Amino acid sequence: MHTVVVGTSGVTASDVLAVARAGARIELSEEAVAALAAAREIVDALAAKPDPVYGVSTGFGALATRHISLDLRAQLQRNIVRSHAAGMGPRVEREVVRALMFLRLKTVCSGHTGVRPEVARTMADVLNAGITPVVHEYGSLGCSGDLAPLSHCALTLMGEGDAEGPDGVVRPAGELLAEHGITPVELREKEGLALLNGTDGMLGMLVMALADLDTLYKSADITAALTMEALLGTDKVLAPELHAIRPHPGQAASAANMAAVLQGSGLTGHHQDDAPRVQDAYSVRCAPQVAGAGRDTMAHAALVAERELASAVDNPVVLPDGRVESNGNFHGAPVAYVLDFLAVAAADLGSIAERRTDRLLDKNRSHGLPPFLADDAGVDSGLMIAQYTQAALVSELKRLAVPASADSIPSSAMQEDHVSMGWSAARKLRTAVDNLTRVIAVELYAATRAIQLREGLTPAPASRAVIDAVRAAGVEGPGPDRYLAPDLAAADAFVREGRLVAAAESVTGPLR
Repeated sequence: MHTVVVGTSGVTASDVLAVARAGARIELSEEAVAALAAAREIVDALAAKPDPVYGVSTGFGALATRHISLDLRAQLQRNIVRSHAAGMGPRVEREVVRALMFLRLKTVCSGHTGVRPEVARTMADVLNAGITPVVHEYGSLGCSGDLAPLSHCALTLMGEGDAEGPDGVVRPAGELLAEHGITPVELREKEGLALLNGTDGMLGMLVMALADLDTLYKSADITAALTMEALLGTDKVLAPELHAIRPHPGQAASAANMAAVLQGSGLTGHHQDDAPRVQDAYSVRCAPQVAGAGRDTMAHAALVAERELASAVDNPVVLPDGRVESNGNFHGAPVAYVLDFLAVAAADLGSIAERRTDRLLDKNRSHGLPPFLADDAGVDSGLMIAQYTQAALVSELKRLAVPASADSIPSSAMQEDHVSMGWSAARKLRTAVDNLTRVIAVELYAATRAIQLREGLTPAPASRAVIDAVRAAGVEGPGPDRYLAPDLAAADAFVREGRLVAAAESVTGPLR
């Protein structure tokens, strides 16, 4: 099994995906263990002094003015975890919780939090044992970080609360730790606070969304190309010299992908022989511009994620010169913004895909295709209601594009008077990514059927490979009306699992 070694300088997106989705094992580097021990010595020295230090010998948030005596400090750290584990609603997905815990471990190992090495080792042991704390949908305002979700994770480290075992069964966390030979941690000064104060949940969801969207944007380029082919559109608009004079990188990449899929097509431009069109509709002609803008948004989001993955997000932080200083690095605004940006781009990509699908089904605009791609229009409804479903998904995408980060609700007696809502932005982006996958699947279903209805014309080799692969996956081709939901589910899985991209790339080579 793949092993991820956590050091002091952060982790990569591929590390997060390996731990969250592939169950990779985690090890702490010697450098990280040394940094943890050195920072802990600083915290212990400060804890022994009479002067109050936030997070070490004081209360938290609006209660930071109280100096806590030595005999109450362990209780203080336990209490912050118990009281902050206040989430409600449905359980969060296993992969999100694993990413959340792993990214908190990343910050702990930076040597800036003052947590003892044994606490970090316990975090790694819990992840390696396949134990997943029960974390709930609601409870984070994205500042100070993802407090409630991280608190539920910290509660598991203490042997309290509920967690899911590697068998998928939810049980008391203490029982699961005991079965795997893991000793619950006894938190000391600053450790409870350090386990809670981070943007790890929203960052983990950003990393996973970027990975999923990378596949979806390639998928959308492929389905746009298939639709252009089915509508007998012209691929001249994909010429690289046209895109070079408006040099957005994402636009050039999308156009190149579409051109690669359409190489050797006997359908594109065919309309010029018998039914001339000066220009194709925007949803066809401008596909690279819309998808390209989304790709460039992804590039910016990936840059933000890269910076966050190299960050140590905590408050207060231990500095190399021995100071322990308060700061605002836990604020989720940088991550929240790009999560919202991606939801906007996803909504627009879904919207243009739906317009192309509708054009395929409309006999007045499809240039010779049967109404709704039906076998016997009137007796058969064809894909009429598949487009309804797609339209409902797009409408939901538009609602999900409303930014969470534009909102703020003051908390902690006005001490935390401006919050990021980044967790909420991440949660709705996950839904948007799911829905976008379904939207692209419907376009794929319609476009492949439409191409097969163009009798006597030969599709591009890459298109042929996609059609063959999607038919082999259980998505049936043209014919009389049948129960459509299974076909749509199979098309969804085909896109979601990356098989659409793989089928096209079997002819084109790697797409951009």
